[in-house]
Amino acid sequence: MKKTSIKDIAKLSGVSVATVSRVINDNGRFSEETRQKVLAVIKETNYQMNFSAKSLRMNKSFSVGILVPDISNYFFSSVVQQMEAILFEQGYSTIICNTGRNLDKELAYLNMLESKMVDGLIVISGADEFGFNYSNAENGIPYVCIDRQPKDKKDTIFISSNHYQGAFEATEALIHAGAKSPVIFMHSRQSSSAKERLKGFQDALKKNNIQMNPELSIFTMDLQKPDYQKNIATFVQKAKKIDGIFAINDHIAIELLNFLPTIGKKIPDDIKLIGFDDTPQCNYTVPKLSSVKQNIPEIAQITVDNLISIIKNPEQQKQITEIVPVELSLRGSI
Repeated sequence: MKKTSIKDIAKLSGVSVATVSRVINDNGRFSEETRQKVLAVIKETNYQMNFSAKSLRMNKSFSVGILVPDISNYFFSSVVQQMEAILFEQGYSTIICNTGRNLDKELAYLNMLESKMVDGLIVISGADEFGFNYSNAENGIPYVCIDRQPKDKKDTIFISSNHYQGAFEATEALIHAGAKSPVIFMHSRQSSSAKERLKGFQDALKKNNIQMNPELSIFTMDLQKPDYQKNIATFVQKAKKIDGIFAINDHIAIELLNFLPTIGKKIPDDIKLIGFDDTPQCNYTVPKLSSVKQNIPEIAQITVDNLISIIKNPEQQKQITEIVPVELSLRGSI
């Protein structure tokens, strides 16, 4: 069977080879009607582009690297899945690198992605500010940071949910539901999003004239340690007035939802509880868990749009910050 060529596509579409090339590369001027006509012929003929030749010709790999700290995390996996789908629709393949929050592994992946000559990089979360030697698209790989502050803020695109807003509103929801001594339960990793959530919690207490005691209002826990439940029980006994908890993520919130009743604390009667991320499990706990919902589709779309834009236009301004609003999902735990 004869392989369909770009000349065949042009003939069947009734346009020039140059127009077909512009449609395929999404570059140059052509009408929407022409684009649809060419794409229809490509689909009908099952035309396969020679990506190796195209890459050499355009000096592009049509691939994007995604650094993710924990692919098992609901938010991370969801935003990666949606970005991959959008990138695929735009002709880009993705290389997903799960760093396991290990800086040595992250560096190894960065070197690997550089050697594969990816056209762009998406960096998701992390405890440290992200610094990449190739932040200038002219000299290296353009990148976008999600929920991770870049070291060079003047030449980087930063996308984030409004973690401060989410934490502030979550804490106020506890207070409005009757909590007079709310506490924040958080992990030890000091990512930029965690810092913003802590600040939102603190400011909500301040606004509502609730005294904050660092020893009794903030509890740092590590779910990887075997004695974490014992530490929770000790803290709850120490903070006798605790009647509301803002958990910095749903993983911690669900652990509390399961454990607190075993030490005689009913939810929400004794302690009101709200998490962050609005994972699917929130609808299946007893009681159903209140949480803060991030707009994952919007984050994914904004990130890809910005990255593709700087890949295609390396000279454009790259000092961009996009903060995406969140919303509360209130359920039976408050």
